[in-house]
Amino acid sequence: MTRTLKSVALAIAGALILPSCATQATASNRLSVGQTEWEVSSVQHGKASWYGINCNGGTRTASGERLTNGGATAAHKTLPMGTQVRVTNLANGKSEVVRINDRGPYTKGRVIDVTQGVAERLGFRARGIVSVKVEVLKKTEE
Repeated sequence: MTRTLKSVALAIAGALILPSCATQATASNRLSVGQTEWEVSSVQHGKASWYGINCNGGTRTASGERLTNGGATAAHKTLPMGTQVRVTNLANGKSEVVRINDRGPYTKGRVIDVTQGVAERLGFRARGIVSVKVEVLKKTEE
């Protein structure tokens, strides 16, 4: 095969395979977590970092709860305590729903600090900082 013919064949193969990899957009921004239905009320994009007991300066969060490295919790500067958010690692698409129970991050350019365990599950613990999408969730009205 000539170089041009190979290029054409690869382009055709890519055009045939690409639609099968696409995801369909949903009409609603609904999410089921356990028995609860949630909908996305707002979205933020930015950097996320992680923190744990060793770097927290203590074992209590701003809400008074005990910090656990493996817990599905996070720190945000302005969201109310108890707010549920879905954090998505934009580098690999992994996401997890966490509850805001602390204040921070205090480093410019970061939108959320997640616990060490959440960072591990989202695949960025070793890296430390990653670009994320933070979707604020609210319970749907039935």
